[in-house]
Amino acid sequence: MIDPLILQERIKNTISLGESHFREFKSAFDWNPKNIKPGNVTKLCQYIGEALVAFANADGGDLLIGVENDGTITGIPHGEQEIKNMLDALKTHILPNKTFPLIAAQKVELDGKVILFFSVAKGSSEIYQLRDGRCVRRKDDKTEPVEFEQIKFERQEVTSRQYDRQFVDGATVNDLDISLVQSIADSYIKGLSVERYLQQVGLAEYGLNGLRLRMSALLLFAKDIQRWHPRSQVRILQVLGNELKSGENYNVISDETTSGNIFELLERSWEQLRPYLAYKTEFGSDAKFEQKYIYPELACREALINAIAHRDYSIQNGIDIFVFSNALQIKSPGALLSTLTIKSLEKLENAHESRNASITRVLRENRYVRELGEGIQRMFDLMNQRELKKPTLYSNGLWFSVTFSHESIFSSKQQEWLSLFQSFNLSPRQKRIVVLGIDNREISKKEIEHALNTKELRVYNDEITVLRNKKILEEIMTNPSAAKYAKSNNIPKDEVKRFKVRVP
Repeated sequence: MIDPLILQERIKNTISLGESHFREFKSAFDWNPKNIKPGNVTKLCQYIGEALVAFANADGGDLLIGVENDGTITGIPHGEQEIKNMLDALKTHILPNKTFPLIAAQKVELDGKVILFFSVAKGSSEIYQLRDGRCVRRKDDKTEPVEFEQIKFERQEVTSRQYDRQFVDGATVNDLDISLVQSIADSYIKGLSVERYLQQVGLAEYGLNGLRLRMSALLLFAKDIQRWHPRSQVRILQVLGNELKSGENYNVISDETTSGNIFELLERSWEQLRPYLAYKTEFGSDAKFEQKYIYPELACREALINAIAHRDYSIQNGIDIFVFSNALQIKSPGALLSTLTIKSLEKLENAHESRNASITRVLRENRYVRELGEGIQRMFDLMNQRELKKPTLYSNGLWFSVTFSHESIFSSKQQEWLSLFQSFNLSPRQKRIVVLGIDNREISKKEIEHALNTKELRVYNDEITVLRNKKILEEIMTNPSAAKYAKSNNIPKDEVKRFKVRVP
Protein backbone atom coordinates (compact mmCIF):
# COMPACT_ATOMS: atom_id res chain seq x y z
CA MET A 1 0.00 0.00 0.00
CA ILE A 2 1.23 3.48 -0.88
CA ASP A 3 1.61 5.92 2.04
CA PRO A 4 -1.64 8.02 2.24
CA LEU A 5 0.14 11.39 2.33
CA ILE A 6 2.35 10.53 -0.64
CA LEU A 7 -0.66 9.09 -2.45
CA GLN A 8 -2.72 12.25 -1.90
CA GLU A 9 0.02 14.36 -3.48
CA ARG A 10 0.34 11.93 -6.36
CA ILE A 11 -3.40 11.99 -7.01
CA LYS A 12 -3.48 15.79 -6.98
CA ASN A 13 -0.70 15.84 -9.56
CA THR A 14 -2.52 13.23 -11.64
CA ILE A 15 -5.73 15.27 -11.62
CA SER A 16 -3.86 18.45 -12.57
CA LEU A 17 -2.37 16.71 -15.62
CA GLY A 18 -5.79 15.61 -16.91
CA GLU A 19 -6.89 12.48 -18.75
CA SER A 20 -4.49 10.93 -21.23
CA HIS A 21 -3.02 7.66 -22.43
CA PHE A 22 -1.93 7.07 -18.80
CA ARG A 23 -4.82 8.57 -16.85
CA GLU A 24 -8.57 7.94 -16.66
CA PHE A 25 -11.19 9.70 -14.49
CA LYS A 26 -14.64 8.26 -13.81
CA SER A 27 -17.60 9.80 -11.99
CA ALA A 28 -19.30 7.65 -9.33
CA PHE A 29 -22.62 9.45 -9.90
CA ASP A 30 -25.48 8.93 -12.32
CA TRP A 31 -25.95 12.50 -13.50
CA ASN A 32 -29.54 12.22 -14.68
CA PRO A 33 -30.78 15.85 -14.43
CA LYS A 34 -34.12 14.71 -13.03
CA ASN A 35 -32.68 12.29 -10.49
CA ILE A 36 -29.00 12.58 -9.55
CA LYS A 37 -28.02 9.45 -7.66
CA PRO A 38 -25.09 7.12 -6.94
CA GLY A 39 -23.93 5.27 -10.03
CA ASN A 40 -24.81 1.62 -10.57
CA VAL A 41 -22.16 -0.42 -8.73
CA THR A 42 -22.30 -3.32 -11.18
CA LYS A 43 -21.60 -0.96 -14.09
CA LEU A 44 -18.84 0.81 -12.13
CA CYS A 45 -17.15 -2.52 -11.36
CA GLN A 46 -17.36 -3.46 -15.04
CA TYR A 47 -15.85 -0.08 -15.96
CA ILE A 48 -13.00 -0.57 -13.47
CA GLY A 49 -12.24 -4.04 -14.83
CA GLU A 50 -12.15 -2.78 -18.42
CA ALA A 51 -9.92 0.18 -17.55
CA LEU A 52 -7.42 -1.97 -15.62
CA VAL A 53 -7.17 -4.54 -18.41
CA ALA A 54 -6.83 -1.78 -21.01
CA PHE A 55 -3.95 -0.15 -19.11
CA ALA A 56 -2.22 -3.51 -18.54
CA ASN A 57 -2.46 -4.41 -22.24
CA ALA A 58 -0.99 -1.02 -23.17
CA ASP A 59 1.54 1.09 -21.24
CA GLY A 60 0.07 1.05 -17.74
CA GLY A 61 -1.78 3.94 -16.08
CA ASP A 62 -3.87 5.33 -13.22
CA LEU A 63 -7.67 5.16 -12.77
CA LEU A 64 -9.51 7.53 -10.42
CA ILE A 65 -13.13 6.78 -9.44
CA GLY A 66 -14.95 9.79 -7.99
CA VAL A 67 -13.38 12.37 -10.29
CA GLU A 68 -15.18 13.96 -13.24
CA ASN A 69 -13.66 14.17 -16.73
CA ASP A 70 -12.73 17.81 -16.15
CA GLY A 71 -10.85 16.94 -12.93
CA THR A 72 -13.55 18.01 -10.46
CA ILE A 73 -13.51 15.82 -7.33
CA THR A 74 -17.09 14.75 -6.61
CA GLY A 75 -16.32 11.69 -4.50
CA ILE A 76 -18.07 8.36 -4.03
CA PRO A 77 -21.56 8.44 -2.47
CA HIS A 78 -21.69 4.66 -1.88
CA GLY A 79 -21.58 2.58 1.26
CA GLU A 80 -18.57 0.60 2.52
CA GLN A 81 -19.68 -2.72 1.03
CA GLU A 82 -20.22 -1.15 -2.38
CA ILE A 83 -16.81 0.52 -2.18
CA LYS A 84 -15.26 -2.86 -1.29
CA ASN A 85 -16.98 -4.39 -4.32
CA MET A 86 -15.37 -1.75 -6.53
CA LEU A 87 -11.93 -2.32 -5.00
CA ASP A 88 -12.40 -6.06 -5.64
CA ALA A 89 -13.24 -5.55 -9.34
CA LEU A 90 -9.84 -7.00 -10.23
CA LYS A 91 -10.95 -10.33 -8.72
CA THR A 92 -14.52 -10.29 -9.95
CA HIS A 93 -14.28 -8.81 -13.44
CA ILE A 94 -10.84 -9.82 -14.76
CA LEU A 95 -9.91 -13.32 -15.88
CA PRO A 96 -7.63 -14.74 -13.13
CA ASN A 97 -3.97 -14.12 -13.91
CA LYS A 98 -1.06 -14.46 -11.49
CA THR A 99 0.99 -11.87 -13.33
CA PHE A 100 -1.56 -9.04 -13.47
CA PRO A 101 0.57 -5.91 -12.87
CA LEU A 102 -1.63 -4.13 -10.29
CA ILE A 103 0.34 -1.55 -8.29
CA ALA A 104 -2.42 -0.11 -6.12
CA ALA A 105 -6.17 -0.32 -5.37
CA GLN A 106 -6.91 2.04 -2.48
CA LYS A 107 -9.61 4.18 -0.94
CA VAL A 108 -8.35 7.72 -0.41
CA GLU A 109 -9.87 10.82 1.20
CA LEU A 110 -9.15 13.99 -0.72
CA ASP A 111 -10.63 17.44 -0.02
CA GLY A 112 -13.15 15.84 2.32
CA LYS A 113 -14.36 13.37 -0.31
CA VAL A 114 -13.70 9.66 -0.76
CA ILE A 115 -12.27 8.50 -4.08
CA LEU A 116 -10.76 5.24 -5.30
CA PHE A 117 -7.27 5.08 -6.77
CA PHE A 118 -6.08 2.24 -9.03
CA SER A 119 -2.65 2.02 -10.62
CA VAL A 120 -1.49 -0.57 -13.15
CA ALA A 121 1.91 -1.21 -14.69
CA LYS A 122 2.45 -2.28 -18.29
CA GLY A 123 2.04 -6.03 -18.71
CA SER A 124 5.29 -7.40 -20.07
CA SER A 125 4.49 -10.97 -21.04
CA GLU A 126 0.76 -11.74 -20.92
CA ILE A 127 -2.42 -10.78 -22.73
CA TYR A 128 -5.08 -9.82 -20.17
CA GLN A 129 -8.80 -10.50 -20.55
CA LEU A 130 -12.09 -9.71 -18.86
CA ARG A 131 -14.19 -12.45 -17.27
CA ASP A 132 -16.32 -12.72 -20.40
CA GLY A 133 -13.20 -13.32 -22.54
CA ARG A 134 -13.06 -9.86 -24.10
CA CYS A 135 -9.75 -8.04 -24.59
CA VAL A 136 -9.43 -4.27 -24.40
CA ARG A 137 -6.45 -1.97 -24.68
CA ARG A 138 -5.74 1.68 -23.88
CA LYS A 139 -5.09 3.86 -26.90
CA ASP A 140 -4.51 7.55 -26.29
CA ASP A 141 -7.35 8.54 -23.92
CA LYS A 142 -9.77 5.73 -24.80
CA THR A 143 -10.34 2.07 -23.98
CA GLU A 144 -10.78 0.12 -27.20
CA PRO A 145 -11.77 -3.51 -27.87
CA VAL A 146 -9.22 -5.79 -29.47
CA GLU A 147 -9.51 -9.45 -30.44
CA PHE A 148 -7.45 -11.88 -28.36
CA GLU A 149 -6.61 -13.88 -31.49
CA GLN A 150 -5.41 -10.73 -33.19
CA ILE A 151 -2.97 -10.12 -30.36
CA LYS A 152 -1.98 -13.76 -30.21
CA PHE A 153 -1.46 -14.50 -33.89
CA GLU A 154 -0.42 -11.05 -35.09
CA ARG A 155 1.70 -10.11 -32.11
CA GLN A 156 4.68 -9.10 -34.21
CA GLU A 157 2.59 -6.80 -36.38
CA VAL A 158 0.88 -5.28 -33.34
CA THR A 159 4.30 -4.82 -31.76
CA SER A 160 5.64 -3.22 -34.90
CA ARG A 161 2.66 -0.87 -35.19
CA GLN A 162 2.98 0.21 -31.56
CA TYR A 163 6.77 0.28 -31.38
CA ASP A 164 7.33 3.92 -32.28
CA ARG A 165 4.55 4.98 -29.87
CA GLN A 166 5.83 3.21 -26.76
CA PHE A 167 7.31 5.26 -23.95
CA VAL A 168 10.98 4.68 -23.20
CA ASP A 169 12.01 4.55 -19.55
CA GLY A 170 15.10 6.56 -18.74
CA ALA A 171 15.08 8.65 -21.90
CA THR A 172 15.12 12.43 -21.49
CA VAL A 173 15.22 15.46 -23.76
CA ASN A 174 18.98 15.60 -23.17
CA ASP A 175 19.28 12.35 -25.13
CA LEU A 176 18.06 14.18 -28.25
CA ASP A 177 19.92 16.36 -30.71
CA ILE A 178 18.40 19.57 -29.35
CA SER A 179 19.55 21.78 -32.24
CA LEU A 180 17.98 19.37 -34.76
CA VAL A 181 14.70 19.19 -32.83
CA GLN A 182 14.62 22.97 -32.46
CA SER A 183 15.12 23.51 -36.19
CA ILE A 184 12.26 21.09 -36.94
CA ALA A 185 10.10 22.78 -34.27
CA ASP A 186 10.78 26.22 -35.79
CA SER A 187 9.69 24.99 -39.21
CA TYR A 188 6.52 23.66 -37.58
CA ILE A 189 5.65 26.80 -35.56
CA LYS A 190 8.28 29.53 -35.20
CA GLY A 191 9.30 29.98 -31.57
CA LEU A 192 7.83 26.69 -30.32
CA SER A 193 10.00 25.15 -27.59
CA VAL A 194 11.46 21.67 -27.97
CA GLU A 195 9.27 20.28 -25.17
CA ARG A 196 6.12 21.84 -26.60
CA TYR A 197 6.87 20.57 -30.09
CA LEU A 198 7.47 17.01 -28.91
CA GLN A 199 4.09 17.04 -27.14
CA GLN A 200 2.31 18.79 -30.00
CA VAL A 201 3.22 16.11 -32.55
CA GLY A 202 2.74 13.20 -30.15
CA LEU A 203 6.39 12.31 -29.59
CA ALA A 204 6.24 12.89 -25.83
CA GLU A 205 3.83 13.39 -22.97
CA TYR A 206 4.12 14.70 -19.44
CA GLY A 207 3.79 12.05 -16.74
CA LEU A 208 4.33 12.11 -13.00
CA ASN A 209 8.10 12.15 -13.35
CA GLY A 210 8.27 14.76 -16.08
CA LEU A 211 8.35 14.56 -19.86
CA ARG A 212 8.22 10.98 -21.14
CA LEU A 213 9.63 10.36 -24.60
CA ARG A 214 8.16 7.92 -27.08
CA MET A 215 10.49 5.68 -29.09
CA SER A 216 9.65 7.73 -32.20
CA ALA A 217 11.35 10.78 -30.65
CA LEU A 218 14.55 8.82 -30.16
CA LEU A 219 14.45 7.19 -33.57
CA LEU A 220 14.00 10.60 -35.18
CA PHE A 221 16.30 12.77 -33.04
CA ALA A 222 18.59 10.71 -30.75
CA LYS A 223 22.15 11.99 -30.32
CA ASP A 224 23.41 8.43 -29.84
CA ILE A 225 21.03 6.17 -31.74
CA GLN A 226 23.13 3.09 -30.98
CA ARG A 227 22.04 3.34 -27.34
CA TRP A 228 18.37 3.03 -28.28
CA HIS A 229 18.37 1.10 -31.57
CA PRO A 230 21.68 -0.51 -32.64
CA ARG A 231 20.31 -1.36 -36.09
CA SER A 232 19.09 2.04 -37.17
CA GLN A 233 21.30 1.69 -40.20
CA VAL A 234 21.53 1.18 -43.96
CA ARG A 235 24.02 -1.32 -45.37
CA ILE A 236 24.99 -1.18 -49.05
CA LEU A 237 26.55 -4.25 -50.65
CA GLN A 238 27.88 -4.13 -54.20
CA VAL A 239 27.64 -7.60 -55.73
CA LEU A 240 29.68 -8.85 -58.67
CA GLY A 241 27.05 -10.59 -60.76
CA ASN A 242 23.28 -10.98 -60.66
CA GLU A 243 22.92 -12.93 -57.41
CA LEU A 244 24.53 -13.09 -53.98
CA LYS A 245 26.73 -16.13 -53.39
CA SER A 246 28.34 -17.50 -50.23
CA GLY A 247 31.39 -19.39 -49.03
CA GLU A 248 34.26 -19.57 -51.47
CA ASN A 249 32.06 -17.96 -54.10
CA TYR A 250 31.18 -14.91 -51.96
CA ASN A 251 30.94 -12.12 -54.51
CA VAL A 252 30.46 -8.89 -52.54
CA ILE A 253 33.09 -6.41 -53.72
CA SER A 254 32.17 -3.54 -51.39
CA ASP A 255 30.25 -3.38 -48.10
CA GLU A 256 29.43 -0.05 -46.43
CA THR A 257 27.17 0.70 -43.47
CA THR A 258 25.69 4.04 -42.41
CA SER A 259 24.10 4.57 -38.98
CA GLY A 260 22.24 7.44 -37.35
CA ASN A 261 18.86 8.71 -36.25
CA ILE A 262 16.25 8.83 -38.99
CA PHE A 263 17.00 12.39 -40.11
CA GLU A 264 20.73 11.61 -40.26
CA LEU A 265 20.10 8.30 -42.00
CA LEU A 266 17.94 9.90 -44.70
CA GLU A 267 20.79 12.16 -45.78
CA ARG A 268 23.85 10.00 -45.09
CA SER A 269 22.55 6.81 -46.68
CA TRP A 270 21.39 8.64 -49.78
CA GLU A 271 24.80 10.26 -50.27
CA GLN A 272 26.34 6.83 -49.83
CA LEU A 273 23.98 5.19 -52.35
CA ARG A 274 24.13 7.78 -55.13
CA PRO A 275 27.59 6.84 -56.49
CA TYR A 276 26.38 3.28 -57.06
CA LEU A 277 23.65 4.55 -59.38
CA ALA A 278 26.03 6.27 -61.79
CA TYR A 279 27.34 4.16 -64.64
CA LYS A 280 29.14 6.66 -66.81
CA THR A 281 30.17 10.28 -67.19
CA GLU A 282 29.30 12.08 -70.41
CA PHE A 283 30.07 15.46 -71.91
CA GLY A 284 26.79 17.36 -71.58
CA SER A 285 25.17 19.97 -73.82
CA ASP A 286 26.49 22.79 -71.61
CA ALA A 287 30.09 21.62 -72.09
CA LYS A 288 30.25 20.09 -68.59
CA PHE A 289 30.68 16.49 -67.53
CA GLU A 290 27.40 14.94 -66.37
CA GLN A 291 26.69 11.73 -64.47
CA LYS A 292 24.24 9.41 -66.23
CA TYR A 293 22.25 7.00 -64.07
CA ILE A 294 21.16 3.43 -64.62
CA TYR A 295 17.97 3.99 -62.62
CA PRO A 296 15.88 7.12 -62.10
CA GLU A 297 17.57 8.86 -59.19
CA LEU A 298 14.28 10.03 -57.66
CA ALA A 299 12.77 6.54 -57.79
CA CYS A 300 15.70 5.13 -55.82
CA ARG A 301 15.52 7.95 -53.29
CA GLU A 302 11.77 7.39 -52.91
CA ALA A 303 12.37 3.68 -52.23
CA LEU A 304 15.11 4.44 -49.70
CA ILE A 305 12.96 6.96 -47.83
CA ASN A 306 10.04 4.53 -47.79
CA ALA A 307 12.29 1.81 -46.37
CA ILE A 308 13.54 4.08 -43.56
CA ALA A 309 10.10 5.49 -42.74
CA HIS A 310 8.00 2.32 -42.98
CA ARG A 311 10.37 -0.43 -41.82
CA ASP A 312 9.61 -2.47 -38.70
CA TYR A 313 11.81 -0.94 -35.99
CA SER A 314 10.77 -3.62 -33.49
CA ILE A 315 13.00 -5.99 -35.48
CA GLN A 316 16.65 -5.50 -34.59
CA ASN A 317 17.95 -5.64 -38.15
CA GLY A 318 18.95 -2.88 -40.52
CA ILE A 319 18.04 -2.02 -44.10
CA ASP A 320 20.08 -3.84 -46.75
CA ILE A 321 20.66 -2.55 -50.27
CA PHE A 322 22.09 -4.94 -52.86
CA VAL A 323 23.65 -3.39 -55.97
CA PHE A 324 23.70 -6.26 -58.46
CA SER A 325 25.03 -6.06 -62.01
CA ASN A 326 21.49 -6.13 -63.42
CA ALA A 327 19.37 -4.80 -60.56
CA LEU A 328 19.19 -2.80 -57.35
CA GLN A 329 17.25 -4.20 -54.39
CA ILE A 330 16.24 -2.27 -51.26
CA LYS A 331 15.27 -4.70 -48.50
CA SER A 332 13.75 -3.51 -45.22
CA PRO A 333 12.91 -5.44 -42.00
CA GLY A 334 9.27 -6.39 -41.48
CA ALA A 335 6.61 -7.91 -43.67
CA LEU A 336 4.06 -5.81 -45.50
CA LEU A 337 1.21 -4.91 -43.14
CA SER A 338 -1.69 -7.36 -43.25
CA THR A 339 -4.02 -4.61 -44.47
CA LEU A 340 -1.93 -4.20 -47.63
CA THR A 341 -1.16 -6.60 -50.47
CA ILE A 342 1.47 -6.69 -53.19
CA LYS A 343 -1.36 -6.90 -55.72
CA SER A 344 -3.03 -3.69 -54.51
CA LEU A 345 0.29 -1.83 -54.52
CA GLU A 346 1.17 -3.05 -58.03
CA LYS A 347 -2.25 -1.99 -59.29
CA LEU A 348 -1.32 1.54 -58.13
CA GLU A 349 -4.59 1.84 -56.24
CA ASN A 350 -2.97 4.22 -53.73
CA ALA A 351 -3.45 1.58 -51.06
CA HIS A 352 -1.51 2.87 -48.09
CA GLU A 353 -1.05 2.62 -44.35
CA SER A 354 1.75 3.71 -42.07
CA ARG A 355 3.32 1.26 -39.64
CA ASN A 356 5.15 4.06 -37.82
CA ALA A 357 2.42 6.68 -37.58
CA SER A 358 4.32 9.17 -35.40
CA ILE A 359 7.49 8.95 -37.48
CA THR A 360 5.62 9.22 -40.77
CA ARG A 361 3.71 12.27 -39.56
CA VAL A 362 6.91 14.17 -38.73
CA LEU A 363 8.58 13.18 -42.01
CA ARG A 364 5.50 14.07 -44.03
CA GLU A 365 5.24 17.49 -42.42
CA ASN A 366 8.88 18.04 -43.32
CA ARG A 367 8.24 16.89 -46.90
CA TYR A 368 10.40 13.80 -46.77
CA VAL A 369 7.83 11.08 -47.19
CA ARG A 370 4.58 10.10 -48.87
CA GLU A 371 2.30 7.30 -47.74
CA LEU A 372 3.60 3.91 -48.89
CA GLY A 373 1.07 3.55 -51.72
CA GLU A 374 1.80 7.04 -53.04
CA GLY A 375 5.56 6.42 -52.91
CA ILE A 376 5.17 3.15 -54.82
CA GLN A 377 3.15 4.88 -57.53
CA ARG A 378 5.82 7.55 -57.82
CA MET A 379 8.49 4.85 -58.32
CA PHE A 380 6.44 3.09 -61.00
CA ASP A 381 5.85 6.38 -62.83
CA LEU A 382 9.52 7.33 -62.78
CA MET A 383 10.62 3.94 -64.08
CA ASN A 384 7.95 4.12 -66.76
CA GLN A 385 9.15 7.54 -67.86
CA ARG A 386 12.66 6.15 -68.27
CA GLU A 387 11.26 3.22 -70.30
CA LEU A 388 12.47 0.72 -67.70
CA LYS A 389 10.59 -2.31 -66.42
CA LYS A 390 8.34 -1.68 -63.45
CA PRO A 391 9.80 -2.33 -59.98
CA THR A 392 9.34 -5.79 -58.45
CA LEU A 393 7.69 -5.79 -55.00
CA TYR A 394 8.08 -8.72 -52.62
CA SER A 395 7.09 -9.49 -49.03
CA ASN A 396 7.42 -12.54 -46.81
CA GLY A 397 7.08 -12.94 -43.05
CA LEU A 398 10.38 -11.22 -42.36
CA TRP A 399 11.01 -8.46 -44.87
CA PHE A 400 9.73 -6.29 -47.72
CA SER A 401 11.74 -5.39 -50.81
CA VAL A 402 11.64 -3.20 -53.90
CA THR A 403 13.84 -4.27 -56.80
CA PHE A 404 14.71 -2.03 -59.74
CA SER A 405 15.93 -3.50 -63.03
CA HIS A 406 17.74 -1.48 -65.69
CA GLU A 407 16.17 -3.64 -68.39
CA SER A 408 14.19 -1.72 -70.99
CA ILE A 409 10.45 -2.24 -71.36
CA PHE A 410 11.17 -2.63 -75.09
CA SER A 411 12.53 -5.88 -76.52
CA SER A 412 15.67 -5.92 -78.69
CA LYS A 413 13.50 -6.05 -81.79
CA GLN A 414 11.41 -3.10 -80.60
CA GLN A 415 14.52 -1.07 -79.74
CA GLU A 416 15.91 -1.73 -83.21
CA TRP A 417 12.59 -0.59 -84.70
CA LEU A 418 12.54 2.57 -82.58
CA SER A 419 16.10 3.42 -83.65
CA LEU A 420 14.65 4.18 -87.11
CA PHE A 421 12.74 7.09 -85.50
CA GLN A 422 15.58 8.41 -83.33
CA SER A 423 15.74 11.79 -85.08
CA PHE A 424 12.15 12.57 -84.04
CA ASN A 425 12.90 12.62 -80.26
CA LEU A 426 9.74 10.68 -79.48
CA SER A 427 8.29 10.76 -75.99
CA PRO A 428 7.88 7.49 -74.03
CA ARG A 429 4.15 7.49 -74.85
CA GLN A 430 4.76 8.06 -78.53
CA LYS A 431 7.28 5.21 -78.61
CA ARG A 432 4.68 2.87 -77.15
CA ILE A 433 2.38 3.70 -80.06
CA VAL A 434 5.12 3.36 -82.66
CA VAL A 435 6.15 -0.14 -81.52
CA LEU A 436 2.59 -1.29 -82.20
CA GLY A 437 3.30 -0.80 -85.92
CA ILE A 438 6.21 -3.24 -86.23
CA ASP A 439 6.05 -5.51 -89.28
CA ASN A 440 3.55 -3.24 -90.99
CA ARG A 441 0.83 -4.03 -88.41
CA GLU A 442 -2.39 -2.05 -88.54
CA ILE A 443 -3.41 -0.45 -85.23
CA SER A 444 -6.75 0.16 -83.53
CA LYS A 445 -7.72 2.87 -81.06
CA LYS A 446 -8.14 0.23 -78.36
CA GLU A 447 -4.55 -0.96 -78.83
CA ILE A 448 -3.29 2.62 -78.56
CA GLU A 449 -5.27 3.23 -75.35
CA HIS A 450 -3.85 0.04 -73.88
CA ALA A 451 -0.31 1.09 -74.80
CA LEU A 452 -0.88 4.52 -73.22
CA ASN A 453 -2.50 2.86 -70.17
CA THR A 454 -5.37 5.36 -70.28
CA LYS A 455 -8.76 5.89 -71.88
CA GLU A 456 -8.56 9.63 -71.44
CA LEU A 457 -9.55 11.12 -74.84
CA ARG A 458 -7.35 14.20 -74.42
CA VAL A 459 -4.20 12.12 -73.96
CA TYR A 460 -5.10 9.90 -76.90
CA ASN A 461 -5.79 12.85 -79.22
CA ASP A 462 -2.63 14.72 -78.17
CA GLU A 463 -0.30 11.82 -78.91
CA ILE A 464 -2.04 10.81 -82.12
CA THR A 465 -1.92 14.40 -83.39
CA VAL A 466 1.83 14.73 -82.75
CA LEU A 467 2.61 11.48 -84.57
CA ARG A 468 0.37 12.37 -87.51
CA ASN A 469 1.93 15.83 -87.80
CA LYS A 470 5.37 14.19 -87.92
CA LYS A 471 4.00 11.91 -90.65
CA ILE A 472 4.88 8.84 -88.62
CA LEU A 473 1.30 7.67 -88.06
CA GLU A 474 -0.91 7.35 -91.10
CA GLU A 475 -4.69 7.13 -90.97
CA ILE A 476 -5.87 4.25 -93.14
CA MET A 477 -9.54 4.59 -92.16
CA THR A 478 -11.40 7.76 -91.20
CA ASN A 479 -13.54 7.97 -88.10
CA PRO A 480 -16.88 7.85 -90.05
CA SER A 481 -15.61 4.91 -92.09
CA ALA A 482 -14.54 3.12 -88.92
CA ALA A 483 -18.02 3.61 -87.44
CA LYS A 484 -19.62 2.19 -90.58
CA TYR A 485 -17.20 -0.76 -90.69
CA ALA A 486 -17.79 -1.56 -87.00
CA LYS A 487 -21.55 -1.57 -87.48
CA SER A 488 -21.48 -3.79 -90.55
CA ASN A 489 -19.10 -6.27 -88.92
CA ASN A 490 -20.77 -6.12 -85.48
CA ILE A 491 -17.59 -5.19 -83.60
CA PRO A 492 -16.76 -2.29 -81.25
CA LYS A 493 -15.59 0.81 -83.08
CA ASP A 494 -12.41 1.12 -81.01
CA GLU A 495 -11.28 -2.33 -82.24
CA VAL A 496 -11.30 -1.26 -85.91
CA LYS A 497 -7.77 -1.00 -87.40
CA ARG A 498 -7.41 2.67 -88.35
CA PHE A 499 -3.66 3.45 -88.39
CA LYS A 500 -0.29 2.32 -89.70
CA VAL A 501 3.24 3.44 -88.84
CA ARG A 502 5.26 4.84 -91.72
CA VAL A 503 9.01 4.28 -91.62
CA PRO A 504 10.84 7.56 -92.35
